[in-house]
Amino acid sequence: MLSRQLKLSTGAALVAFAFHAQADDQVLRLLTWADYAPQAVVDQFKKETGITVEVTLSNNEEMISKLRATGGAGFDLVNPSQDRITGPAKEFGIYQPIDLKKVKVANFIPSMLESTKKVTGLDGKVYGVPLFWGTDGLVVNSAKSKAADYSDLCKAEYAGKTAVRLKRPTLIGQAFAMGKDPFKAYANPKQYEAIMNAAGDKLIACKKNLKYFWESKDQLLNDIRNGEVVAAQMWDAGGWKLNTENAAIKFVAPKSGALGWVDTFAIPSKAKNVDAAYKWINFISRPDVAAKVAKSAGSFTAIKGAENYMDAVMKKQLAESFPPAAMKNIKWYPAIPAGLEEIDGKVLDKIKAAN
Repeated sequence: MLSRQLKLSTGAALVAFAFHAQADDQVLRLLTWADYAPQAVVDQFKKETGITVEVTLSNNEEMISKLRATGGAGFDLVNPSQDRITGPAKEFGIYQPIDLKKVKVANFIPSMLESTKKVTGLDGKVYGVPLFWGTDGLVVNSAKSKAADYSDLCKAEYAGKTAVRLKRPTLIGQAFAMGKDPFKAYANPKQYEAIMNAAGDKLIACKKNLKYFWESKDQLLNDIRNGEVVAAQMWDAGGWKLNTENAAIKFVAPKSGALGWVDTFAIPSKAKNVDAAYKWINFISRPDVAAKVAKSAGSFTAIKGAENYMDAVMKKQLAESFPPAAMKNIKWYPAIPAGLEEIDGKVLDKIKAAN
């Protein structure tokens, strides 16, 4: 009798294990940015593969925080910016190398793929492949402001009508506007800290000139729409979204250079459904699908041939915001060495506490 109960118990356990294994195989847990996994694309993926995509929205800081808390578990695929991969991979072990043999690399723009492989490379292995690229710069109501660089947001003539985020891109942008190059200082923490402190002091002096440090994208867009904010530091997609509504509102590449980012595909070190992660990467990197996601995100994709499916308005906006000289002047984020974000955090805390 005991033997029979043991067999039944063991059989039930095996059935349960098989069920959970099958369930895990049919779910992709995706940690990503808003608009990077539009429902229509998620539905198409399930129709083609049978895999359900569970989407959790996040940002760079939260991606690192969530994965660090679990040691790289909880998600099967994430979309961090390329400069946020090697540091956390080395320091916290939260990412695993990408098996490029499982990726349809021919779908990517070669130059962007090679650049991303270089930035996300660690100990001879690659930890990310590119998805989108975009920039941080200025969104300006050209009928009410002639702001052309980050420092212009602090001009007295725009007092109470400009806004920036209390985030490291704001410090980086201010540093470039001051004629400094924080990226070249990445290898020298003391020099980098001096640059960031100088940028922080500038922003403290500017603090009373700003309407606010914006946190809600929707609030900022609405305030630019209604004229309460005439210029702000923001990414290009927000500016182009408003431009479709009001031609006077434009995304402007700052004189000192727009800040360029590349968001990637990266696989957490303890992902359960790695197979589904590669299926999603190869699905999203199809030109027709990439164009759908790009339209949702308002960003430009790293997928070759996607431009053939792209919105003509987006192409026009890109050309207007980035004439050849401005495109050449984009300051692309390099990989962030461990410890630099702690420096940024201290400077940002100082700005927040300042009167």
